[in-house]
Amino acid sequence: MHAPEADRGDPTQRLERAIRYWGQLLWPTFLAACLLEFLVFAIVDPAELHWPGHVGTPSNRAIYTVAFFAFWLIHIACCWLVLWLAASGPPEGELPLSGRPGD
Repeated sequence: MHAPEADRGDPTQRLERAIRYWGQLLWPTFLAACLLEFLVFAIVDPAELHWPGHVGTPSNRAIYTVAFFAFWLIHIACCWLVLWLAASGPPEGELPLSGRPGD
């Protein structure tokens, strides 16, 4: 859904749209990353992970932190793709998914 031409130049309207967009993107992805972090580390003990090479032994807190941000970034990418696809709308002349004209 696009804003009318009249408010596209209004800084307040642009700021509100930007805040809404980033809120729609970041908040659900944060919650999904929290849930995935809980589910993964309910099963996996970071102290029992073995790292290839000479990385050393990272602390459990470091593993939790890196994993959380990795999960969050993956969720952000997926949610951004959904928002991008939804914003593009259906192609011109295409029927809606219901197949009934006028929907």
